[in-house]
Amino acid sequence: MKKYLFIFSLLSFVLCPLSLMAKPAKQTVVLSCDLHCQGCCDKVMKNIAYEKGVKDLSCDLKAKTVTVTYDAAKTDIPTLLKAFDKINKPAQVKEEPVPTTNDKRQTTNRATDAESGASKPNIE
Repeated sequence: MKKYLFIFSLLSFVLCPLSLMAKPAKQTVVLSCDLHCQGCCDKVMKNIAYEKGVKDLSCDLKAKTVTVTYDAAKTDIPTLLKAFDKINKPAQVKEEPVPTTNDKRQTTNRATDAESGASKPNIE
C-alpha cells in the first residue's frame, strides 16, 4: 500500500506542472454590429464585458465593429453572438478569430545605435 501511495504522489508531482503549462490561448474576433450612437457602444460595453471568458472589448462606432478578445477555453463565437442577440444588437463575424500571445515585447526594424552611427548622449 505504501508503494502505491508513493507512486501516486510521485506521479502527481510530475504531472501537475505539465498540466499548468498548457494554458489555453486567447483569441480575438472582430464582429460587425449595428451601432448607431455612443449609447449603443455603451450598451455593448456594459453587457458583453461581463460575459464568461471575455478578456477585452472595444467598439469602433465609425466602422460599426466590436473587437472581442476572449478565452477560447471558456467561451466561443456562437455564445458571444447569442449574448449580442440578448441585448438586441445582432452581430456577425467580420474577421475570423486570431490567436493572441501574451508576449508584450514588440520587434522593430530600427537599426541599433552601432549600425546607424548614432552616438550615445553625453550625460553628466
